[in-house]
Amino acid sequence: MEWGGARVAPTGGRHHAFINPCVFLHSILTNFSPPPSQSPKKVGEDIAKATGDWKGLRVTVQLTIQNRQAAVSVVPSASSLVIRALKEPPRDRKKEKNIKHTGNVELDTIIEIARTLRFKSLGKDLSATVREVLGTTQSVGATVDGRPAHDVIEAILAGEIEIPSE
Repeated sequence: MEWGGARVAPTGGRHHAFINPCVFLHSILTNFSPPPSQSPKKVGEDIAKATGDWKGLRVTVQLTIQNRQAAVSVVPSASSLVIRALKEPPRDRKKEKNIKHTGNVELDTIIEIARTLRFKSLGKDLSATVREVLGTTQSVGATVDGRPAHDVIEAILAGEIEIPSE
């Protein structure tokens, strides 16, 4: 079900809404209609507070409503975690377009990102999830341990690089 640009999935007594906080929050939240006990302004402030660490990056926010109380949690994507791992300074996405991310990420960091994203990955095991994250790293434009990400993927498939089972 969709309300005002927010995907809403009813689960039992709770409702989850996945909202992109970069969009003008007030218009989405008025169409979403948060619980009567909380105003859209307060929910918007909660979202702004939860996404403070992700300044300049696009992340998805999960808004869980249970017993008329809204709980906000950040659901980061693989690209936002990889860009965050590059430790680049925050940028204003409205002013700077077509940003090229250059940098190097260690394989251990990629494995930690894969463990973070394991719950929503379609991969059969951690190695497949690591390869998914390496593909994202390649599309972002970063290298892994000084090598192109696709070379690391091929090395994992050939068995030259060992990925832990979990």
